[in-house]
Amino acid sequence: LAQPVTPELLVSPSSQDGDLGSECPEDRGNWTGRLDFLLSCIGYCVGLGNVWRFPYRAYTNGGGAFLVPYFIMLAICGIPIFFMELSLGQFSSLGPLAVWKISPLFKGVGMGTILIVSLVAIYYNMIIAYVLFYLFASLTSDLPWQHCGNWWNTDLCLDHHVIRAGNTTFPVNITNTVSPSEEYWSRYVLHIQGSSGIGNPGRIRWNLCLCLLLSWTIVYLCILKGVKSSGKVVYFTATFPYLILVMLLIRGVTLEGAWKGIRFYLTPQFDHLLSSKVWIEAALQIFYSLGVGFGGLLTFASYNTFHQNIYRDTFIVTLGNAITSILAGFAIFSVLGYMSQELGVPVNQVAKAGPGLAFVVYPQAMTMLPLSPFWSFLFFFMLLTLGLDSQFAFMETIVTAVTDEFPYYLRPKKASFSAVICIALFLMGLILTTEGGMYWLVLLDDYSAGFGLMVVVITTCLVVTRVYGMKRFCRDIHMMLGFKPGPYFRACWMVLSPATMMALLVYNIIKYQPSEYGSYRFPAWAEVLGILMGVLSCLMIPVGMVVAVLREEGTLWERVQQASRPTMDWGPSLEENRTGMYVASLAGSQSPKPLMVHMRKYGGITSYENTAIEVDREIEEEE
Repeated sequence: LAQPVTPELLVSPSSQDGDLGSECPEDRGNWTGRLDFLLSCIGYCVGLGNVWRFPYRAYTNGGGAFLVPYFIMLAICGIPIFFMELSLGQFSSLGPLAVWKISPLFKGVGMGTILIVSLVAIYYNMIIAYVLFYLFASLTSDLPWQHCGNWWNTDLCLDHHVIRAGNTTFPVNITNTVSPSEEYWSRYVLHIQGSSGIGNPGRIRWNLCLCLLLSWTIVYLCILKGVKSSGKVVYFTATFPYLILVMLLIRGVTLEGAWKGIRFYLTPQFDHLLSSKVWIEAALQIFYSLGVGFGGLLTFASYNTFHQNIYRDTFIVTLGNAITSILAGFAIFSVLGYMSQELGVPVNQVAKAGPGLAFVVYPQAMTMLPLSPFWSFLFFFMLLTLGLDSQFAFMETIVTAVTDEFPYYLRPKKASFSAVICIALFLMGLILTTEGGMYWLVLLDDYSAGFGLMVVVITTCLVVTRVYGMKRFCRDIHMMLGFKPGPYFRACWMVLSPATMMALLVYNIIKYQPSEYGSYRFPAWAEVLGILMGVLSCLMIPVGMVVAVLREEGTLWERVQQASRPTMDWGPSLEENRTGMYVASLAGSQSPKPLMVHMRKYGGITSYENTAIEVDREIEEEE
């Protein structure tokens, strides 16, 4: 004890030689390779939103100037909350429900998270089904959305080849016309003309239904053995999109007119920075792009070894995600610039966000290129790999959360339980495969992860810093990583992050706009249903509080106090990691100096146990 070993602050045992599995709960499973966790996080965060939301948000909110609020919001809101979620998961080795042993009074937050993730998983896999549909449609010598004259086309359909010819021979009026790709999407893929609205979804589109079944089958096969199988799949699904993105980027910038689109995307309009809307949009983009609050980060971190360096991983993933979004903007807008030149219209008339970009504008641009089926296949294959690893995270979150609650019953049957969840969510998603399914998808997209998700994240932040205690949380991280979070993280957790998210929540409520799809306005009952989806996840919090209070004894205030304290078994899941103050809570620990007993039992003092001694001293001084 006289010569304490200095903790190796930035080197985690996971990066040293040795058996990775020795530190982790065997029955729960853990990552099997060094990069499994990092690639899973990158795959989870880098999703469809990076390609179809960020570039459009950037150009509508000041172009290059948008990067200023984007990176400021990443520093205030993104990185700190990301690190907090990873720390909670890794420290406890528990899923998003069981982790609330930290304060059982707020277990409803975990229930709200699972509800949100389940709703998102239903419609997110439908988007993957659309991508599969287009992927198969690209396996042809002539893309089906290239020309008019098919049975699904109307008299308004106008082929861009005609426009190009018209530029030299006769003027073509393109107002009140529709591109072949738009009619292919709405009239053939969705067959939306068969539905009069959300209340009359029409018949099931069997080709879409089969694509949805295939996407659920792929997801199930990849999560069959939990993180042991999905951790291997992400080596491909997290890295391959970058290869395709670079190929699309190189192809895009070599096209005529590409710089017109890039100039449109990046020209800074600094006057936009005076608008609160731009800052809110930046925060929203960070919030949804990093996937905080969905429980995926917490779940992935819970399969780490106890001393994995998540501090380093946080910066790699969050900054990598931001750079990917910016790169995707170049790939998208270079092609849109070429397209606007070909059609003879301004860039802002061809630029769209969301499904409109992925399934209408970009496929139309592909038809203008030589080897169009090849580029189309590549684009949709990139979207497939981007979507799948985000879906793995949603499913792993649901399965882990429930199996951690009932480990004795469900852990041995995890594969069967995963199958039950996949089948249940597939059946719930069948309404999305109907002719009016797009209306239901828009409703789910607008409301399932709206204000409910923000309430969950704000509550988590406040419980960890105020109820559990900032000092204690920092001590836990010190014990786990060998160093305490600096003033930057503490300031963000205590004030900046919750305040920013509160502002987001208030802004969302004040600027509430009813859902719409094109010219279709949703009826009042659909709006109410959507709002109920968001409210239900928030209601889980008071419901959880009532249940927690009823389980305790004493007066109401005593019950609340007892329910808000961590449970006796809260802390690291493995006995050898329960050093310092957590040893006393181990079953059978009778010694007045449990740390000494612990060290004699496990032999010697590691750099991390030395850290635990420092933490013990701090506690004694405070007392």
